[in-house]
Amino acid sequence: MGRRLARGAQLVLASHNPGKLAEIEALVRPFGIAVISAGALGLAEPDEGAPDFAGNARLKALAAAQASGLPALADDSGFCVAALDGAPGVRSARWAGPLRDFACAMARVRQEMGENPDRRAWFVSALALVWPDGHVETFIGRVDGVAIWPPRGTNGFGYDPMFQALGCARTFGEMTAEEKVPLTHRARAFAALSAACLG
Repeated sequence: MGRRLARGAQLVLASHNPGKLAEIEALVRPFGIAVISAGALGLAEPDEGAPDFAGNARLKALAAAQASGLPALADDSGFCVAALDGAPGVRSARWAGPLRDFACAMARVRQEMGENPDRRAWFVSALALVWPDGHVETFIGRVDGVAIWPPRGTNGFGYDPMFQALGCARTFGEMTAEEKVPLTHRARAFAALSAACLG
């Protein structure tokens, strides 16, 4: 049982990614918690220097909690490909460059995979919930599938158009938000977080 966040509490979402913000806000909304983004508060994005998703999520959430004086929730997530030994992984956003060009990032994944027949891929999400006193709760979610080429669909964000989850006929990029969100790595991490810390 983790430290709990009461209904009516305020929570900072420590992300500047509009896609992530929309997904996390939709997950948090049923719990009666008021959310505000780090961007709306003018908070800077900290350097993500940790070697893993959980470490980066903690860095982001801790910076936002200390700067705002409110509990903060951060996600660090990425696209991992078996044929690339788990890359791009924690460097998923960096592969898209400063302009966040995920078409280029997906093309790089395809190029580096070459003719490797192993198409296994997965998304990982680490959620860190941090209080201003430094207390941290961390949760991990993962969804497995395959990397497909060419990408399909214009919904979602990031690597969604080249990821087809196991048991699904469409990519995340072809699904509506309502269809995709319950299936995601982020939703799985949030299910663990909500059981421990919300409601």
